[in-house]
Amino acid sequence: SLARKGEKVYVLTQGSAELPAEELINGVHVLRADSVAVSANNFVDNILHLNFQLLDKAIQLYSEIKEIDIIHGHDWLVFWACKVLKHSLKLPLIYTIHATEYGRNHGIYNDLQRYINDLEWYATFEAWKVIVCSQYMNNEVRHLFQLPEDKVITIPNGVNPENFRLVHKEGFRENYASFAEDVVFYVGRLVREKGIQVLIQAIPEILKTNPSTKFIIAGKGPFLENLRSQAEYLGIADRIYFTGFIDDEDRNRLYQIADVAVFPSLYEPFGIVALEAMVTKTPLVVSNVGELAEFVHNGENGFTVNPNDPGQLAEKICYILNNKKKAADIADRAYQKVIRDFSWNKIAGKTMEIYEDVLYEYLKSDWTTEKEKNKREKSEENNFVHRYASSART
Repeated sequence: SLARKGEKVYVLTQGSAELPAEELINGVHVLRADSVAVSANNFVDNILHLNFQLLDKAIQLYSEIKEIDIIHGHDWLVFWACKVLKHSLKLPLIYTIHATEYGRNHGIYNDLQRYINDLEWYATFEAWKVIVCSQYMNNEVRHLFQLPEDKVITIPNGVNPENFRLVHKEGFRENYASFAEDVVFYVGRLVREKGIQVLIQAIPEILKTNPSTKFIIAGKGPFLENLRSQAEYLGIADRIYFTGFIDDEDRNRLYQIADVAVFPSLYEPFGIVALEAMVTKTPLVVSNVGELAEFVHNGENGFTVNPNDPGQLAEKICYILNNKKKAADIADRAYQKVIRDFSWNKIAGKTMEIYEDVLYEYLKSDWTTEKEKNKREKSEENNFVHRYASSART
Protein backbone atom coordinates (compact mmCIF):
# COMPACT_ATOMS: atom_id res chain seq x y z
CA SER A 1 0.00 0.00 0.00
CA LEU A 2 2.93 2.36 0.64
CA ALA A 3 4.30 1.54 -2.81
CA ARG A 4 0.91 2.25 -4.39
CA LYS A 5 1.01 5.68 -2.75
CA GLY A 6 4.32 6.47 -4.46
CA GLU A 7 6.77 5.48 -1.73
CA LYS A 8 9.95 3.63 -2.70
CA VAL A 9 9.98 0.62 -0.39
CA TYR A 10 12.92 -1.79 -0.04
CA VAL A 11 12.44 -4.82 2.22
CA LEU A 12 15.61 -6.56 3.45
CA THR A 13 14.92 -10.02 4.80
CA GLN A 14 16.26 -13.53 5.20
CA GLY A 15 17.04 -15.51 2.07
CA SER A 16 16.83 -19.17 1.13
CA ALA A 17 17.91 -21.40 -1.73
CA GLU A 18 14.32 -21.61 -3.01
CA LEU A 19 13.80 -17.83 -3.37
CA PRO A 20 15.45 -15.26 -5.67
CA ALA A 21 17.98 -12.84 -4.19
CA GLU A 22 15.97 -9.89 -5.51
CA GLU A 23 12.32 -9.61 -6.48
CA LEU A 24 9.76 -6.90 -7.21
CA ILE A 25 6.43 -7.76 -5.56
CA ASN A 26 3.50 -5.34 -5.97
CA GLY A 27 5.93 -2.45 -6.38
CA VAL A 28 8.02 -3.43 -3.33
CA HIS A 29 11.72 -4.23 -3.85
CA VAL A 30 12.45 -7.38 -1.82
CA LEU A 31 16.16 -8.05 -1.20
CA ARG A 32 17.05 -11.36 0.44
CA ALA A 33 20.26 -11.90 2.35
CA ASP A 34 22.54 -14.75 1.32
CA SER A 35 22.16 -17.97 3.26
CA VAL A 36 24.82 -18.28 5.95
CA ALA A 37 27.34 -20.97 4.99
CA VAL A 38 28.75 -21.35 8.51
CA SER A 39 26.78 -23.31 11.11
CA ALA A 40 26.06 -21.23 14.19
CA ASN A 41 26.70 -22.50 17.71
CA ASN A 42 23.24 -21.48 18.88
CA PHE A 43 20.11 -19.49 18.04
CA VAL A 44 21.53 -16.11 19.11
CA ASP A 45 24.66 -16.59 16.98
CA ASN A 46 22.49 -17.56 14.04
CA ILE A 47 20.53 -14.30 14.36
CA LEU A 48 23.80 -12.34 14.58
CA HIS A 49 24.93 -14.01 11.34
CA LEU A 50 21.65 -12.93 9.76
CA ASN A 51 22.27 -9.32 10.83
CA PHE A 52 25.74 -9.36 9.24
CA GLN A 53 24.20 -10.64 6.00
CA LEU A 54 21.48 -7.97 6.12
CA LEU A 55 24.13 -5.28 6.62
CA ASP A 56 26.01 -6.56 3.61
CA LYS A 57 22.82 -6.29 1.54
CA ALA A 58 22.00 -2.84 2.95
CA ILE A 59 25.46 -1.44 2.11
CA GLN A 60 25.13 -2.72 -1.46
CA LEU A 61 21.70 -1.10 -1.70
CA TYR A 62 22.91 2.24 -0.34
CA SER A 63 25.83 2.32 -2.80
CA GLU A 64 23.34 1.90 -5.64
CA ILE A 65 20.50 4.27 -4.71
CA LYS A 66 22.28 6.72 -2.32
CA GLU A 67 19.04 8.31 -1.14
CA ILE A 68 17.47 6.61 1.90
CA ASP A 69 15.23 8.67 4.15
CA ILE A 70 13.92 6.25 6.78
CA ILE A 71 15.12 2.97 8.31
CA HIS A 72 12.19 0.91 9.64
CA GLY A 73 13.03 -2.15 11.73
CA HIS A 74 10.69 -4.90 12.93
CA ASP A 75 11.23 -6.73 16.23
CA TRP A 76 14.53 -7.66 17.91
CA LEU A 77 15.72 -10.07 15.21
CA VAL A 78 17.10 -7.28 12.99
CA PHE A 79 18.10 -4.81 15.69
CA TRP A 80 21.89 -4.90 15.27
CA ALA A 81 21.68 -4.24 11.51
CA CYS A 82 19.27 -1.35 12.13
CA LYS A 83 21.45 0.20 14.83
CA VAL A 84 24.61 0.07 12.69
CA LEU A 85 22.80 1.57 9.70
CA LYS A 86 21.26 4.33 11.80
CA HIS A 87 24.58 5.51 13.22
CA SER A 88 26.78 4.92 10.19
CA LEU A 89 24.40 6.65 7.76
CA LYS A 90 23.03 9.07 10.38
CA LEU A 91 19.45 8.37 9.40
CA PRO A 92 16.32 8.26 11.56
CA LEU A 93 15.20 4.84 12.77
CA ILE A 94 11.56 3.87 13.29
CA TYR A 95 10.84 0.59 15.01
CA THR A 96 7.78 -1.66 15.11
CA ILE A 97 7.42 -3.95 18.11
CA HIS A 98 4.90 -6.70 17.31
CA ALA A 99 5.17 -8.56 20.62
CA THR A 100 7.50 -8.67 23.62
CA GLU A 101 9.48 -11.53 25.12
CA TYR A 102 8.04 -10.62 28.51
CA GLY A 103 4.47 -10.79 27.22
CA ARG A 104 4.94 -14.05 25.31
CA ASN A 105 6.25 -15.81 28.42
CA HIS A 106 4.39 -13.86 31.12
CA GLY A 107 7.76 -12.87 32.55
CA ILE A 108 11.51 -13.25 31.98
CA TYR A 109 12.95 -16.50 33.38
CA ASN A 110 16.29 -17.28 31.70
CA ASP A 111 19.32 -15.70 30.06
CA LEU A 112 18.03 -16.05 26.49
CA GLN A 113 14.78 -14.31 27.38
CA ARG A 114 16.72 -11.63 29.22
CA TYR A 115 18.91 -11.03 26.17
CA ILE A 116 15.90 -10.72 23.85
CA ASN A 117 14.13 -8.43 26.32
CA ASP A 118 17.23 -6.23 26.48
CA LEU A 119 17.40 -5.95 22.69
CA GLU A 120 13.71 -5.02 22.56
CA TRP A 121 14.41 -2.24 25.05
CA TYR A 122 17.50 -1.17 23.09
CA ALA A 123 15.50 -0.99 19.86
CA THR A 124 12.88 1.27 21.46
CA PHE A 125 15.67 3.43 22.91
CA GLU A 126 17.34 3.89 19.52
CA ALA A 127 14.08 4.52 17.66
CA TRP A 128 12.80 8.00 16.86
CA LYS A 129 9.27 6.61 17.11
CA VAL A 130 7.97 3.17 18.11
CA ILE A 131 4.97 1.72 16.28
CA VAL A 132 2.77 -0.94 17.89
CA CYS A 133 -0.34 -2.67 16.56
CA SER A 134 -2.79 -2.12 19.42
CA GLN A 135 -3.52 0.00 22.47
CA TYR A 136 -2.82 -3.11 24.53
CA MET A 137 0.71 -3.26 23.10
CA ASN A 138 1.07 0.50 23.48
CA ASN A 139 0.51 0.16 27.22
CA GLU A 140 2.74 -2.91 27.48
CA VAL A 141 5.69 -1.39 25.61
CA ARG A 142 5.51 1.98 27.42
CA HIS A 143 5.41 0.45 30.87
CA LEU A 144 7.86 -2.38 30.19
CA PHE A 145 10.53 -0.18 28.59
CA GLN A 146 9.72 3.12 30.38
CA LEU A 147 8.99 5.04 27.19
CA PRO A 148 7.43 8.51 27.02
CA GLU A 149 3.83 8.47 25.85
CA ASP A 150 4.46 10.54 22.71
CA LYS A 151 7.16 8.14 21.46
CA VAL A 152 4.80 5.19 20.98
CA ILE A 153 2.25 5.27 18.14
CA THR A 154 -0.59 2.77 17.68
CA ILE A 155 -1.29 1.71 14.08
CA PRO A 156 -3.29 -1.54 13.73
CA ASN A 157 -2.57 -4.39 11.36
CA GLY A 158 -4.92 -4.93 8.44
CA VAL A 159 -6.16 -7.31 5.81
CA ASN A 160 -6.73 -7.19 2.04
CA PRO A 161 -10.27 -8.44 1.30
CA GLU A 162 -9.36 -9.17 -2.32
CA ASN A 163 -6.84 -11.77 -1.15
CA PHE A 164 -9.66 -13.92 0.21
CA ARG A 165 -11.89 -14.12 -2.86
CA LEU A 166 -11.56 -17.66 -4.18
CA VAL A 167 -13.28 -19.75 -6.81
CA HIS A 168 -14.89 -22.86 -5.38
CA LYS A 169 -12.64 -25.93 -5.65
CA GLU A 170 -14.48 -29.17 -6.36
CA GLY A 171 -13.88 -31.85 -3.73
CA PHE A 172 -11.96 -29.57 -1.36
CA ARG A 173 -14.25 -30.01 1.64
CA GLU A 174 -14.19 -33.82 1.40
CA ASN A 175 -10.43 -33.76 2.04
CA TYR A 176 -11.10 -32.45 5.55
CA ALA A 177 -14.67 -33.21 6.62
CA SER A 178 -17.88 -34.78 5.37
CA PHE A 179 -20.90 -32.65 4.44
CA ALA A 180 -22.68 -34.01 7.54
CA GLU A 181 -20.02 -32.59 9.85
CA ASP A 182 -19.78 -29.08 11.25
CA VAL A 183 -16.27 -27.61 11.03
CA VAL A 184 -14.43 -25.76 13.80
CA PHE A 185 -11.25 -24.17 12.45
CA TYR A 186 -8.02 -22.86 14.01
CA VAL A 187 -5.05 -21.57 12.00
CA GLY A 188 -1.78 -20.19 13.35
CA ARG A 189 1.45 -21.13 15.05
CA LEU A 190 1.24 -24.16 17.31
CA VAL A 191 2.70 -22.61 20.45
CA ARG A 192 1.40 -22.54 24.00
CA GLU A 193 0.42 -18.85 24.04
CA LYS A 194 -2.07 -19.44 21.20
CA GLY A 195 -4.20 -21.55 23.55
CA ILE A 196 -4.91 -24.49 21.21
CA GLN A 197 -4.68 -26.77 24.24
CA VAL A 198 -7.71 -24.95 25.67
CA LEU A 199 -9.68 -25.71 22.51
CA ILE A 200 -8.74 -29.41 22.78
CA GLN A 201 -9.87 -29.43 26.41
CA ALA A 202 -13.23 -28.02 25.26
CA ILE A 203 -13.82 -30.65 22.57
CA PRO A 204 -15.31 -33.43 24.79
CA GLU A 205 -17.94 -30.97 26.07
CA ILE A 206 -18.75 -29.82 22.52
CA LEU A 207 -19.14 -33.40 21.30
CA LYS A 208 -21.74 -34.14 23.98
CA THR A 209 -24.28 -31.91 22.20
CA ASN A 210 -22.72 -31.70 18.72
CA PRO A 211 -21.17 -35.11 18.05
CA SER A 212 -20.84 -34.53 14.29
CA THR A 213 -18.20 -31.84 14.64
CA LYS A 214 -14.75 -31.89 13.03
CA PHE A 215 -11.92 -29.79 14.42
CA ILE A 216 -9.32 -28.64 11.88
CA ILE A 217 -6.09 -27.28 13.36
CA ALA A 218 -3.82 -25.78 10.72
CA GLY A 219 -0.23 -24.63 11.17
CA LYS A 220 3.03 -25.88 12.53
CA GLY A 221 5.10 -25.26 15.64
CA PRO A 222 6.94 -26.81 18.57
CA PHE A 223 3.72 -27.58 20.50
CA LEU A 224 2.33 -30.04 17.94
CA GLU A 225 3.31 -33.29 19.68
CA ASN A 226 1.97 -32.01 23.01
CA LEU A 227 -1.36 -31.30 21.33
CA ARG A 228 -1.46 -34.73 19.67
CA SER A 229 -0.75 -36.40 23.01
CA GLN A 230 -3.46 -34.36 24.71
CA ALA A 231 -6.00 -35.39 22.05
CA GLU A 232 -5.05 -39.07 22.41
CA TYR A 233 -5.36 -38.88 26.20
CA LEU A 234 -8.86 -37.35 25.94
CA GLY A 235 -9.93 -39.95 23.36
CA ILE A 236 -10.82 -37.39 20.70
CA ALA A 237 -7.91 -37.75 18.27
CA ASP A 238 -10.27 -39.05 15.55
CA ARG A 239 -12.24 -35.77 15.66
CA ILE A 240 -9.16 -33.57 15.02
CA TYR A 241 -7.34 -33.01 11.73
CA PHE A 242 -3.85 -31.55 12.20
CA THR A 243 -3.08 -30.27 8.70
CA GLY A 244 0.46 -29.02 9.23
CA PHE A 245 1.52 -26.04 7.13
CA ILE A 246 -1.05 -24.85 4.58
CA ASP A 247 -0.71 -22.26 1.83
CA ASP A 248 -2.85 -19.13 1.61
CA GLU A 249 -5.34 -20.61 -0.85
CA ASP A 250 -6.06 -23.66 1.33
CA ARG A 251 -6.29 -21.41 4.39
CA ASN A 252 -8.87 -19.25 2.64
CA ARG A 253 -10.88 -22.28 1.51
CA LEU A 254 -10.85 -23.65 5.05
CA TYR A 255 -12.31 -20.37 6.26
CA GLN A 256 -15.00 -20.80 3.60
CA ILE A 257 -16.03 -24.27 4.78
CA ALA A 258 -15.72 -23.50 8.51
CA ASP A 259 -18.82 -23.00 10.64
CA VAL A 260 -16.76 -21.25 13.30
CA ALA A 261 -13.17 -20.01 13.61
CA VAL A 262 -11.63 -20.20 17.10
CA PHE A 263 -8.60 -18.33 18.45
CA PRO A 264 -8.37 -19.02 22.22
CA SER A 265 -5.09 -17.14 22.80
CA LEU A 266 -3.52 -16.66 26.21
CA TYR A 267 -1.43 -13.73 24.88
CA GLU A 268 -2.22 -11.86 21.69
CA PRO A 269 -0.77 -8.44 20.83
CA PHE A 270 -3.06 -8.21 17.81
CA GLY A 271 -4.48 -11.37 16.21
CA ILE A 272 -4.54 -10.83 12.46
CA VAL A 273 -6.12 -14.28 12.00
CA ALA A 274 -9.25 -12.87 13.62
CA LEU A 275 -9.40 -10.23 10.88
CA GLU A 276 -9.04 -13.01 8.30
CA ALA A 277 -12.04 -14.81 9.78
CA MET A 278 -14.03 -11.57 9.85
CA VAL A 279 -13.25 -10.67 6.23
CA THR A 280 -14.33 -14.17 5.10
CA LYS A 281 -17.57 -13.83 7.14
CA THR A 282 -16.66 -16.80 9.33
CA PRO A 283 -18.35 -16.69 12.77
CA LEU A 284 -15.65 -16.09 15.35
CA VAL A 285 -14.79 -16.98 18.95
CA VAL A 286 -11.70 -15.40 20.55
CA SER A 287 -10.21 -14.89 23.99
CA ASN A 288 -10.74 -11.41 25.39
CA VAL A 289 -7.01 -10.69 25.58
CA GLY A 290 -4.81 -8.07 23.95
CA GLU A 291 -6.11 -6.36 20.84
CA LEU A 292 -8.67 -9.13 20.30
CA ALA A 293 -10.65 -7.63 23.16
CA GLU A 294 -10.45 -4.22 21.49
CA PHE A 295 -12.00 -5.07 18.11
CA VAL A 296 -14.08 -8.23 18.76
CA HIS A 297 -17.17 -7.30 20.78
CA ASN A 298 -19.13 -10.15 22.30
CA GLY A 299 -22.43 -10.78 20.53
CA GLU A 300 -21.92 -7.84 18.18
CA ASN A 301 -19.26 -8.87 15.64
CA GLY A 302 -18.04 -12.10 17.25
CA PHE A 303 -17.94 -13.92 20.56
CA THR A 304 -15.38 -13.56 23.34
CA VAL A 305 -14.44 -15.86 26.22
CA ASN A 306 -12.12 -15.60 29.18
CA PRO A 307 -8.66 -17.01 28.45
CA ASN A 308 -7.93 -20.56 29.57
CA ASP A 309 -11.62 -21.36 30.15
CA PRO A 310 -12.52 -24.50 28.14
CA GLY A 311 -16.05 -24.63 29.56
CA GLN A 312 -16.92 -21.13 28.38
CA LEU A 313 -15.21 -21.79 25.04
CA ALA A 314 -17.29 -24.94 24.49
CA GLU A 315 -20.47 -23.02 25.34
CA LYS A 316 -19.82 -20.28 22.76
CA ILE A 317 -18.81 -22.73 20.02
CA CYS A 318 -21.96 -24.78 20.59
CA TYR A 319 -24.08 -21.64 20.50
CA ILE A 320 -22.74 -20.77 17.05
CA LEU A 321 -23.16 -24.33 15.74
CA ASN A 322 -26.77 -24.41 16.96
CA ASN A 323 -27.72 -20.84 15.93
CA LYS A 324 -26.22 -20.48 12.47
CA LYS A 325 -28.58 -17.79 11.20
CA LYS A 326 -27.81 -15.46 14.12
CA ALA A 327 -24.11 -16.30 13.86
CA ALA A 328 -24.17 -15.37 10.16
CA ASP A 329 -25.73 -11.99 10.97
CA ILE A 330 -22.98 -11.31 13.52
CA ALA A 331 -20.31 -12.42 11.02
CA ASP A 332 -21.71 -9.97 8.47
CA ARG A 333 -21.32 -7.11 10.97
CA ALA A 334 -17.75 -8.26 11.56
CA TYR A 335 -17.07 -8.05 7.82
CA GLN A 336 -18.37 -4.47 7.70
CA LYS A 337 -16.08 -3.50 10.58
CA VAL A 338 -12.99 -4.89 8.83
CA ILE A 339 -13.78 -3.04 5.61
CA ARG A 340 -14.32 0.19 7.56
CA ASP A 341 -11.44 0.12 10.04
CA PHE A 342 -8.69 -2.27 8.89
CA SER A 343 -7.84 -1.57 5.25
CA TRP A 344 -4.13 -1.51 4.40
CA ASN A 345 -4.65 1.67 2.41
CA LYS A 346 -5.79 3.46 5.56
CA ILE A 347 -2.96 1.94 7.60
CA ALA A 348 -0.38 2.98 4.98
CA GLY A 349 -1.69 6.56 5.20
CA LYS A 350 -1.18 6.60 8.98
CA THR A 351 2.33 5.17 8.56
CA MET A 352 3.20 7.87 6.01
CA GLU A 353 2.14 10.52 8.52
CA ILE A 354 4.65 9.09 11.02
CA TYR A 355 7.38 9.08 8.37
CA GLU A 356 6.65 12.71 7.51
CA ASP A 357 6.65 13.83 11.16
CA VAL A 358 9.94 12.04 11.87
CA LEU A 359 11.61 13.41 8.73
CA TYR A 360 10.54 16.94 9.58
CA GLU A 361 11.93 16.64 13.12
CA TYR A 362 15.10 14.96 11.84
CA LEU A 363 15.85 17.66 9.28
CA LYS A 364 15.45 20.33 11.96
CA SER A 365 17.68 18.51 14.46
CA ASP A 366 21.40 18.89 15.20
CA TRP A 367 21.84 15.21 14.36
CA THR A 368 21.30 15.81 10.65
CA THR A 369 24.30 15.34 8.34
CA GLU A 370 25.71 18.25 6.32
CA LYS A 371 24.12 16.80 3.22
CA GLU A 372 20.75 16.62 4.91
CA LYS A 373 21.13 20.16 6.31
CA ASN A 374 21.55 21.42 2.77
CA LYS A 375 18.44 19.48 1.80
CA ARG A 376 16.60 21.09 4.74
CA GLU A 377 17.60 24.61 3.75
CA LYS A 378 16.42 24.06 0.18
CA SER A 379 13.24 22.43 1.43
CA GLU A 380 12.43 25.32 3.75
CA GLU A 381 12.80 27.75 0.87
CA ASN A 382 10.15 25.81 -1.03
CA ASN A 383 7.70 25.35 1.86
CA PHE A 384 9.23 22.14 3.20
CA VAL A 385 6.26 20.58 4.91
CA HIS A 386 3.87 20.57 1.95
CA ARG A 387 6.50 19.75 -0.67
CA TYR A 388 8.06 16.87 1.25
CA ALA A 389 4.73 15.38 2.22
CA SER A 390 3.88 14.92 -1.46
CA SER A 391 7.26 13.56 -2.59
CA ALA A 392 8.39 9.97 -2.64
CA ARG A 393 10.47 8.61 0.22
CA THR A 394 12.68 5.55 0.45
